[in-house]
Amino acid sequence: MKTTTNSGGGGSGDDGPVATAPGGPGPAHDTSPRPARETTPGPASGALDRGKLFTARLHAARVRPYLATALFALHVVESRRVPTMGVDRYWRCYVSPGFVDRTPVEELAGVWVHEVSHLLRDHHGRSDRVAKERGLHGPGERLRMNIAADFEINDDVYGDGLTRPDDVVVPGDLGLAEGELMEEYLRQFAVGPRMQDLAWLDCGSGADGLDREWELGPGGAHGLSEQERDAVRFRVAQGITGRPGRAPKSWRRWAEEAFHPPQPWRELLGAAVRSAASGPGAGEDYTYGRPARRSTALPGTILPSLRRRPPRVSVVIDTSGSVSDAELGSALLEVAAIARAVGGRRDLVTVVPCDASAGLARRLCREEGIALTGGGGTDLRAGFTRALRTRPSPDVVVVLTDGQTPWPDTRPPCRTVIGLFPRQYGSDAYDESNPEYVPDSPPAWARVVDIG
Repeated sequence: MKTTTNSGGGGSGDDGPVATAPGGPGPAHDTSPRPARETTPGPASGALDRGKLFTARLHAARVRPYLATALFALHVVESRRVPTMGVDRYWRCYVSPGFVDRTPVEELAGVWVHEVSHLLRDHHGRSDRVAKERGLHGPGERLRMNIAADFEINDDVYGDGLTRPDDVVVPGDLGLAEGELMEEYLRQFAVGPRMQDLAWLDCGSGADGLDREWELGPGGAHGLSEQERDAVRFRVAQGITGRPGRAPKSWRRWAEEAFHPPQPWRELLGAAVRSAASGPGAGEDYTYGRPARRSTALPGTILPSLRRRPPRVSVVIDTSGSVSDAELGSALLEVAAIARAVGGRRDLVTVVPCDASAGLARRLCREEGIALTGGGGTDLRAGFTRALRTRPSPDVVVVLTDGQTPWPDTRPPCRTVIGLFPRQYGSDAYDESNPEYVPDSPPAWARVVDIG
């Protein structure tokens, strides 16, 4: 903090008025007290300048309003062991006082956004998964993950109000393209001489999953619980999708995945079919070939026993004009997977193509030999009717569609699984910005799985 002294050497800082002795410098007739000059006290020598740090955070929130919830969720921890600024997975931000002193406010704002981006994009969790999958261990590999995570976020952090520091790392430093994910960058460079200048990077365990000695750990104070972290991510994603024009494409993609995380839909669809096929009543019938044991209680009466047989599955494929050729090809692959899910008995799987009307129900011999005729409008109620009229009747009905269809008013007498293709929004007929448009939701009595 700067101080000033009077010419008499009496020594007084900016914290109070400058007093002069009678007969000293200054007008002798002015004996009225002078008002004290208001000043903003700075930090003590070597202490963290929190005023400057929080000013930078406020600037970051103003230029990146969709990240404000996350920025103010970070808890600041002063540390002289962290090189610059770093975060742990519990949303604590460790700050070096010397780094704050020598860094302009505009650049500090960019560092705030950089560090919180590591946490929002779950770089620590993703690094742990990559390390387990690829067998990457040791500080050198974690440094490589830190650099790859920086490459992912630095291409859209700076600009539009955030000053880009001279020493920021970007993919071009290693001759790599921009716009890729951390996992993709990890495959494109290794530890070598070119990384010597990047060894100083240390964004904490929040960037690469490796705990640091200077971090407080899971038992430390002011850490966010897993539920609180998820709530922060949800609020940020909500802000991005609410005003999508203000966020870069990478953040919009992140927000979509935060609301609708990618799922292993093939496993989900297979599990849904197996669950439906093995449920009570599916594949069960009475037979006199083996009398029931309860017959001994009724002399002279033969009771049938309940026997399980392989379940029969009828697959209704939407072949209307709104379903693309690629989706029809995917439907054929799912038919083969459904046959495997019921034990490989293709003779128990029936395929019904349907647009506005239902085609012939055919037993499955080879999935590539199925004729998927159609191309008109969509009314899968006809497909349900045709599937349920096949003899023997099915135990499970599987429907593969984009969802733009009327559904039966009543629940079928067997279990139903619906595989939904992604909706196409290019056509005016499916324009959800039209206030008169009402999407056709699948019925509540069906098990629904989003495909691909």
